[in-house]
Amino acid sequence: MGNELTSRSVDYAQWYNDLILKGGLADYSAVRGCMVIKPYGYALWENMKDELDRMFKETGHVNAYFPLFVPKSFLEKEEGHAEGFAKECAVVTHYRLKADPNQKGKLIVDPEAKLEEELIVRPTSEAIIWNAYKDWIQSYRDLPLLINQWANVVRWEMRTRLFLRTAEFLWQEGHTAHATSEEAIEEAEKMLHVYADFVENYMALPVIKGVKTPNERFAGALETYCIEALMQDGKALQAGTSHFLGQNFAKAFDVKYLTKENKQEFVWATSWGVSTRLIGALVMAHSDDEGLVLPPKIAPLQAVIVPIYKGQEQKALVDEKVHGIMASLKAAGISVKYDDSDNARPGWKFAEYEMKGVPVRVAIGPKDIENGVVEIARRDTKEKKSVPSEGVAEYIKALLDEIQQNLYSRALAFRDASITEVNSWDEFKKAISEKGGFVSAHWDGTGETEEKIKEETKATIRCIPLNNKLESGTCVFSGKPSQQRVLFAQAY
Repeated sequence: MGNELTSRSVDYAQWYNDLILKGGLADYSAVRGCMVIKPYGYALWENMKDELDRMFKETGHVNAYFPLFVPKSFLEKEEGHAEGFAKECAVVTHYRLKADPNQKGKLIVDPEAKLEEELIVRPTSEAIIWNAYKDWIQSYRDLPLLINQWANVVRWEMRTRLFLRTAEFLWQEGHTAHATSEEAIEEAEKMLHVYADFVENYMALPVIKGVKTPNERFAGALETYCIEALMQDGKALQAGTSHFLGQNFAKAFDVKYLTKENKQEFVWATSWGVSTRLIGALVMAHSDDEGLVLPPKIAPLQAVIVPIYKGQEQKALVDEKVHGIMASLKAAGISVKYDDSDNARPGWKFAEYEMKGVPVRVAIGPKDIENGVVEIARRDTKEKKSVPSEGVAEYIKALLDEIQQNLYSRALAFRDASITEVNSWDEFKKAISEKGGFVSAHWDGTGETEEKIKEETKATIRCIPLNNKLESGTCVFSGKPSQQRVLFAQAY
């Protein structure tokens, strides 16, 4: 099968790519910078999407769908937004091809089919959505408007990596409109907590909640809230963002509402999103040199049963026993597969499901049936144990919960051990270059210092943690006064 992975300690980036490909999550595409999400990877995305969608609906949001194409003039209406996305835009200029008269079988752009206005393939949907909101919002009775969209977007990235940064990716984007700034800020913060809840409780990945610096904010936002996670190589990854957009888009698209006092006011806005980048985070946070390690709550397959037998008579015996076990597992809500295919030996299958990160593996043969047991192996610790086949569904259900908790606890211990507090520039540089992880340091609050630190160390301010404690000090770079520590890290 060629299951060997590059070791994390040898080449972390190559290990990650090997794992995505050999774990069956995605493949490279014929289109530069784009990926093919394979069925196993898409099943993982669907599980994540289903949970998030449920959480969004529980908080009062509804789904809608908006066009893939954004008229260029719409994008230009909010200046900061336009400038922020200009370099990543794919532009449609024509709507037809025609046969090349000079080369048989070739097609050329029909010069007579030029669009009156160029269209942008959406890098994000604020512009097209706020143009629609202008017609949907008339009075305070229409607010709040809480809409989410599941879609694909295109950002023409020059350096791409499977799941982490691709020219096209899948995501959700929430776009809400409110009567007051307080309501909009409350919404932006609420959605940040929803993201944190999902990433911690389903992905088993601890996050730090915070706000971005002005330099790192979303283009067109007054405030960007974020959740930051730490990968095993000590680099940070932004796992989700939520933005308070103020009235910027309402003013750009003239979206007003009639108040109870019969006054015309501009509405207040938020937007928030997570993408298939979460799959990259999941892979890098938990997996090992033998393959994927997936949290049971979102794994496409929670358990696999592999039969051990010689000849059809033994297989029939095992099949009968497995039939009952499968029924009890499914009744307990566990997603399970019985791999009785005869195209590979059990050892090959064990390696395959280890590579795919299936949380629990069950092996059963005639001797196990005779002894009334099954062998259970857990993917996170690789421990094997013989357990009574009677009540195996309850055992596996409890084991899945234990694996989920263990993955979170392991990631949390690693994250907490990877936060270094520093008080000087030399300590800062040493921590970033030698240890990695998050570096907690004083910063003078200026974009100029932030940029210089980034130039010298490639470390950026990942966030100013929410409810950050005030603490007088001096900036590690400039020596100027500082009122709080912020978290720096090198990042994806």
